Amino acid sequence: MAIAATRDSNPAPVAQAITAFHGVRYQVANVKRAIDFYTTRLGFALEHEHLPEFATVALTTLKLHLSGPNASGSRPLADGQPQRPGGSNRIVIRVKDLPAVLEELRGVGVTLRNAVEAGPAGRQVQILDPDGNPIELFEPAHRG
Repeated sequence: MAIAATRDSNPAPVAQAITAFHGVRYQVANVKRAIDFYTTRLGFALEHEHLPEFATVALTTLKLHLSGPNASGSRPLADGQPQRPGGSNRIVIRVKDLPAVLEELRGVGVTLRNAVEAGPAGRQVQILDPDGNPIELFEPAHRG
């Protein structure tokens, strides 16, 4: 029995059980420090806090779940591998006036992961939160 739905069949039970996008989980070394970074540097709002293990910060509909070392969402994987911050997966935040945003962030010591890249849809650059989790800042191309 196939789990995935095809175009000609009803959705799979798993697809029917999914109710909504819940958020993105980032592993962090220090939840309080991460809250400070996301709220003061990027304008997120603090929605939930259970220090030192966990917090949720939000930017419009994006909920970012910050899991500290002792949070249930940070426990080792089945093969014993620890969950760690960093990687190449990232949230993408739309901005206007990318050069001005970068100037402000550089002024407060935020680390840039790469140079600004330009493509047909716009410009983007990656910054790092204090734990090395990447965040992409994206400015759409002006179409006119």
